[in-house]
Amino acid sequence: MKRVVNVMALGMVIAVMGFTQTDLQPAALVRLTKSEPITVKQFRTEIERMETQMGRPLNAAERRQVLDVMINERLAIQAAERDKITISENEITQQMQQLRSAMAQQIRRQPTDAEFTVAVRNETGLDLPAFREQLRRQMITQKYLMSKKDSLFKSIKIPSEGEILNNYTLAKSQFVRPESVRFSMIQVSFGTDTADKAKAKELADRLVRDIGSNPAKFDEAVVKGQAANAGYRAGDGGYLPRNLEAQQVVGQDFMTTAFTLKQGEVSKLIEGANGYQIIKVTETHDQKNLDLDDIFQLGTTMTVRDYIGNVMLQERQQKAIEQATQELVTELRRGNPFQVFENNLTW
Repeated sequence: MKRVVNVMALGMVIAVMGFTQTDLQPAALVRLTKSEPITVKQFRTEIERMETQMGRPLNAAERRQVLDVMINERLAIQAAERDKITISENEITQQMQQLRSAMAQQIRRQPTDAEFTVAVRNETGLDLPAFREQLRRQMITQKYLMSKKDSLFKSIKIPSEGEILNNYTLAKSQFVRPESVRFSMIQVSFGTDTADKAKAKELADRLVRDIGSNPAKFDEAVVKGQAANAGYRAGDGGYLPRNLEAQQVVGQDFMTTAFTLKQGEVSKLIEGANGYQIIKVTETHDQKNLDLDDIFQLGTTMTVRDYIGNVMLQERQQKAIEQATQELVTELRRGNPFQVFENNLTW
């Protein structure tokens, strides 16, 4: 019996060692300026991450595309190191802060470190240190691309007035701003716990009694809601368009209430998915067919002309990036400065 157990244990050790050795074998070897392997483990980890994001297994052609992207990135980074193109830690931190700011705009407050970490993991499948490293590699690759294809990017032309006008004329029927309101909001949040929800309802009812239909008292409650220990959040809720997409976000009761109120009026208590709300409409805007000089997005200074010009310019920039990337990949791969180990690409 003891001998059987020892043989089984030895078999398990050999199996683990074999798996580890397989992980360390190269899927590809990049050697533009130095020998740098892409291990089977690195390749498999990237495949698994992509499959998780896509919600399905990748086929053989898609797996090879993933490996090609990994090879191209390492070629670009080796070339950047050769040409002394670097990215500082401060530049990476600034880029991370921009991502946090974008998230803050979406949730209308600064995210906590934990919330930002979860958002990064949900979006990319990476923890924060791995995401930061991925960001560094992407920024180096982009900086190298911009430096090598600078003349191509400088050749991009700003859309002319005639081009903008022609684009507007073709899509004029699509430039319609829906009926919209701007509102100020008080929200008493609650979780899934029954006791927590009851406590939130008690506070919300007290606020409703104190405010009544008095806009001035509503404004006073909004100011008090800025305090850290207020027990509720309050402030400008932004602009709400009257369409199905917005209703799916705020709920039918909220939408109906918001568009029933006149400017300056205070609402009844609204029960949302995550909290109790009281709102006051601060601006009303009728549906409008937009001309070139009309504001495209309420709350900004961007006109329809600006919007069309920006979209056209972004399309030209994207086309230039695709062309520059293809040219650079062709140049970096010239002479086959890499080797793919076909037998190690399946498991």
